[in-house]
Amino acid sequence: MKKDIIIPKVEDIALAIVQEENNLKQLEWNVYIINLKDDEIEGVLVSSKGYGKKEGEKVKTSMLRHFLDKMPPRSFKKVEPIQEELFGLNNEYWLSFYHKKIMYDKKYIFLAESVQTKHLIAVPVINKLGVMIK
Repeated sequence: MKKDIIIPKVEDIALAIVQEENNLKQLEWNVYIINLKDDEIEGVLVSSKGYGKKEGEKVKTSMLRHFLDKMPPRSFKKVEPIQEELFGLNNEYWLSFYHKKIMYDKKYIFLAESVQTKHLIAVPVINKLGVMIK
């Protein structure tokens, strides 16, 4: 039965949108996955999409998928750049990975207008300012 299915809880994995300077000394925003575990995770797959309303019209972005393979303990990997214009939409990231041969998955949603300078924190492991969901 459905009640008998055990769904493992994702812990010590975070997603962050971080503002940083590129090679041309311009500020840009990037999405990172952060492995805060003391163990490696593998088979890391991230799907991303944006959706919401803009000027009264429903808007949705294309879905993108990123395979990041393995992540060592206490590490981070860049998922994708994100344009500031998309901060007015809900930005959803669906993450799945294996840890100790068990598959985990979790949906992370950065709500519309939640990525703002007033919400920036020091993101662990990356050691830069950003907005993080754990």
